[in-house]
Amino acid sequence: MKVEIYLKDSKIATFLQDKKSYLIEYKNFDIENSITLSLPNTKKFYTYEYRFPPFFETFLPEGYLYEIFKNLLTKEYGYIDDYLIFSKLAPNIKSRVSFKSDFSKLDFDFLDIESIIENDSDDTFKRLLERFLNKNAISGVQPKTVAILKDRETLRTNEYIIKTWGEEFPYLAENEYFCLKACEMAGIEIPKITLSKNKKFLIIENFIFQDGQTLGFEEILSLQDKNRTQKYDGSYEQVAKTIYSFATQKKEALTNYYKMVVMNYLLKNGDAHLKNFALLFSVDFSQIRLSPAYDVVNTTSYIFRDKPALMMHGKRVWFGKDELITFGIKNCLLTQKEAESIYGKCEDAIKRSIVDIEEYISKNSHFKTVGRRMIESFKVSLEQKTVKEVPLELIRDW
Repeated sequence: MKVEIYLKDSKIATFLQDKKSYLIEYKNFDIENSITLSLPNTKKFYTYEYRFPPFFETFLPEGYLYEIFKNLLTKEYGYIDDYLIFSKLAPNIKSRVSFKSDFSKLDFDFLDIESIIENDSDDTFKRLLERFLNKNAISGVQPKTVAILKDRETLRTNEYIIKTWGEEFPYLAENEYFCLKACEMAGIEIPKITLSKNKKFLIIENFIFQDGQTLGFEEILSLQDKNRTQKYDGSYEQVAKTIYSFATQKKEALTNYYKMVVMNYLLKNGDAHLKNFALLFSVDFSQIRLSPAYDVVNTTSYIFRDKPALMMHGKRVWFGKDELITFGIKNCLLTQKEAESIYGKCEDAIKRSIVDIEEYISKNSHFKTVGRRMIESFKVSLEQKTVKEVPLELIRDW
């Protein structure tokens, strides 16, 4: 079994499994025909012993989706491994590069986005998952599925990611919606998002498809040559260095990154790990920039003693204003005035978000407990002090 890799309909490389090792073999030397940023076409072979290549691992399902593929493929083939899953998904992956394998490419009909918004039940999610299962080359442990949807207003058809939630993290769709909207208020680019009628789905347009192009996308985890088991290994300083190494407009990319870091601290998102920052790039690598923000949630609403996913200043604590401004100056090419201005805009976004959530709770009582927990943790952030964790007395059932 082998996977062939194409760019603009031209074969550029082959991806093979040899027992516990993996081999990527380029056809010829041509830097523009590189698979991705971390795999430049400057040498004939890339070999990975006893670990899956990080870039290809980006497309592997985790958690909820992995269990579905595990049951399906084990039943059919008698075993399961990352290469088999990737080979199964590969022909249906739509990205800057395309793939062919021993499995067939499938045709998927689109659905009307309004019907998904209006009928956001568990049964609808199950049907979507069954219909688009072989397009689910997406990571993350939260229940989610890719779907091809058409917008009635724009008449555009695109790939969307539909996220739902279970009992462990109730009302997670609303949590993420408000956190992403707060990021947007702070001047951070976010994907187009829609909350479904009954708040069961967060519907997210895939941002790699822009202006008729399919952009390249690579997570910081992959750019650091790390696998998913290492997504919490590292620091926000190291992420800044990685962005600086690749971005074509370095000041702009690092400024946007600084906004994301500040918002993740103020929003108390303890899951901003190495898979949750990424770079977008043009087909010819002439433009490389930070991707829109994604997977931003207030985690302390569920994990009361949660801490930041990565280190900063050598620690995992919720740093206050002074330490975050110092981080921006030392790591993001910012002046004191620039860092303070950005921090102020982020604080304003948090204050506006508190008002929005308060108003939302008054009309949607089901969200009261999670919403109040979010608000109380935001208020801790607005005190501008460093804390090890959110005080437990603030996180209670309201």
